[in-house]
Amino acid sequence: MQIKKNIDKYKKLSTVAKATLWYTVANVLVKGVALLSTPIFTRVMTESEYGTYSIFQSWYCIIIIFTSLNLFLGGYSKGMLKYKDEIDSYTSSSLAMTTFITCCWGVIYLTNIPFWTNIFNLPPQMMAAMFIELLLMPAYEFWSSKSRFEYKYKLVVIASVWMSLLSIIIGVITVMSNSHRVASRIGSDVFAKATIALPLFFLLFAKGKVLFNKKFWKYNFLFNIPLVPHYLSNYALNQSDQLMISRMIGNAEAAYYSVAYTIATMMNLVITAINNALVPYIYQSINAGECKKVKKTTFPTFFIVAVMCIVTMAFAPELITIFAGKNYAQATYVVPPVAASVYFIFLYGMFSTIEYYYQKTVRIAVATIIAAVLNIGLNFICIRAFGYYAAGYTTLVSYMLLAFLHYRFYRSVLKEEMDTDENVYDMKAIILSGALVLSVMFIMILTYKVIWLRYGVILIICMVGYIKRKDLKEILITVKEKKAE
Repeated sequence: MQIKKNIDKYKKLSTVAKATLWYTVANVLVKGVALLSTPIFTRVMTESEYGTYSIFQSWYCIIIIFTSLNLFLGGYSKGMLKYKDEIDSYTSSSLAMTTFITCCWGVIYLTNIPFWTNIFNLPPQMMAAMFIELLLMPAYEFWSSKSRFEYKYKLVVIASVWMSLLSIIIGVITVMSNSHRVASRIGSDVFAKATIALPLFFLLFAKGKVLFNKKFWKYNFLFNIPLVPHYLSNYALNQSDQLMISRMIGNAEAAYYSVAYTIATMMNLVITAINNALVPYIYQSINAGECKKVKKTTFPTFFIVAVMCIVTMAFAPELITIFAGKNYAQATYVVPPVAASVYFIFLYGMFSTIEYYYQKTVRIAVATIIAAVLNIGLNFICIRAFGYYAAGYTTLVSYMLLAFLHYRFYRSVLKEEMDTDENVYDMKAIILSGALVLSVMFIMILTYKVIWLRYGVILIICMVGYIKRKDLKEILITVKEKKAE
């Protein structure tokens, strides 16, 4: 009976809600399976071998910024609105652009292989596999972005889960069956992605039938070139902590921080899915002049994200023990500030969505560069003075600044482009959720050593939520009705 009720509730959900739900499920499945499979590979592969695989993945994340300019991100969503009557042509032309740039970089690599081998610390065979991935994956990214834009979420979910599972299954089999373990892991991952990306590569060209279009290429270039420093700074913002801890204190402390950071940011899986589903909706609502609908729809998401961050903080000791073991128990105290950072990551993403829509890409880059420089500077001072725990708080401060900068830029965009002082988002919900996250962060840090006190606080929070559930529901309904007026 309950199952039938749940099915009926699901059928009544809006297309946006269904898309958000399924993107969230798919993202959690994909990243969750990858996370759970990590202990298998770390036990089968030596530290050196697993380190080489990690280097491969890290370089891929950096190089694809140069080979694709990340055309398939915010600029592509805006481009689909700008060229709504030519979406297929725009898509195939954009894919041709990434293909051309990738091939140019490939030629540059071939002109001096020993030099680049020394830079990347990867043999030519692995770089060849990376080239295939760099060439094909933009096709998948364009297709999935287009599908999300049109709320055609079923095939995207199936494709993402398929690639993840196939990569892990083939990876485990091949890594355990021969001595070339690094090449096997990389090859299995690239092959799994190619099973989806290769057919899409030809399909998008066949549908669009356009390779070079000056109008499309010029738009892509002007929109995305200013964002390259942003993408690179964003990567530095995410990775500099671990690298600096390793250099300044040691690899063991870097490992502790890495484990805590991974666990604390697990909620990013859900947040990314929520953001991916909301971006097309926000773009289309602004394009239709229906900004009030955005405020109404996004209102509960800030509380949802806040609650997810709080749950991560509350059960940090248990999560550390499950995923890493008791030897990593000291890393527990890194989780609260990093988990709180996740809320501000979501927040700056919401503000920057408006900046992307109006193509204010220089401002986006400026904000990220400032936050990255602050993070590196604070790490240099605080890690040396207070140890690796300080990196969690420097991360929080940096993302809080990033969210604030994007808020200021977002407000400027509203005045310049929409000629209004009215917020697209509910600022009271944003401030209240942020204050709640920061308050619980300090409470949890103080209660980790006294388990009964921590569980007591968790129980009180749950009881208050349950007792006040009707009042909370009425508040939500009232606010939604006011937003609808």
